[in-house]
Amino acid sequence: MTLKLWQVDAFADKPFSGNPAAIVPLEAWIDDGLMQRIANENNLAETAFFVAKGKGDYHLRWFTPTVEVDLCGHATLASAWTILEILDPSLARVSFETRSGTLVVDRGPDGRHIMSLPSVTASPMTDAGLPGKIADALGTTRPLEVYSARNVMAVFETAADVRRIAGVGRIADVIAGDMGLIATAPGGEGYDFVSRYFAPHHGISEDPVTGSAHTALTPYWAKRLGKKTLKARQVSPRGGDLICTDAGERTILSGPCALYMTAEIEI
Repeated sequence: MTLKLWQVDAFADKPFSGNPAAIVPLEAWIDDGLMQRIANENNLAETAFFVAKGKGDYHLRWFTPTVEVDLCGHATLASAWTILEILDPSLARVSFETRSGTLVVDRGPDGRHIMSLPSVTASPMTDAGLPGKIADALGTTRPLEVYSARNVMAVFETAADVRRIAGVGRIADVIAGDMGLIATAPGGEGYDFVSRYFAPHHGISEDPVTGSAHTALTPYWAKRLGKKTLKARQVSPRGGDLICTDAGERTILSGPCALYMTAEIEI
C-alpha cells in the first residue's frame, strides 16, 4: 500500500518554525493500529488522517506517537491547508467531523486560514500544594494560579517565568495521566500573553505550538484583559504566533502554514 504524506509547519510563515504535523489523506479508514504505528514512525506531535465524505467535508482523526487524541488544533489547521492549497484549491472552506464535533476552517487573507474550535472554561484547582509541586517539577518560580481546563493551566507572573522553564522536568509525576500542562503569563513585547505546553503522558515532551491549548487560554486572557481578540506567542524553542478571538462557545484561531515535505509511505 502506498499513501501520500505532507509534512506541514502550522502557525508558521516559513519552514523550521511553528508546529510540524504529518498529514495523510485516506480513501477509506485503515486499521487503527496501523495509523498508530505510522504516527509513531513519523515521531511528530501529531499525525492527522482524514477521509472525504463529500466535497469540502471530511472525517478527521489525530494520533500522537503513542495515542489517539480528542482534539488537535495545529494538525487541523495543517490538514485544512493541505486541502485548500494542494488537494482542492477551489474550496474556500473545509469542514471536519471529529471526536470534538464539527470543526470548520475558512480560507483567510494573506495565507492565514481561520479555524473555529470549541472553547474550554478554566476552573480554579483547590489543591493548595499544587503550585509548589509544579514549580519544583519544572524548576521555575511558583505559578500564581492553577486551573483545570481539560489540561492543568498554570498562570505565572511574567513571561520570563514561562521562558525559563528548562523542559518537561518531573511534571508527569504531578498531573493526572490524561492531562497536559499549560504554562502561561502576560506577554509584553507586542503580545497579549505567552504560553508553553507539555504533554509527557501523550508522548510529547513539549509541543511547539498548541491550538487546542488556546481554546482555554483565549477565554481566560480575554476576560482578564477585557478584549476579544488577542495576539499570542507560544514561546517553545521553535515558537509560533496565533491570532485568537473569544467568540463565546467557540475560539477562533488564525495563522499561516508552511510546507516542509511531500512524501509517500510504503506499507
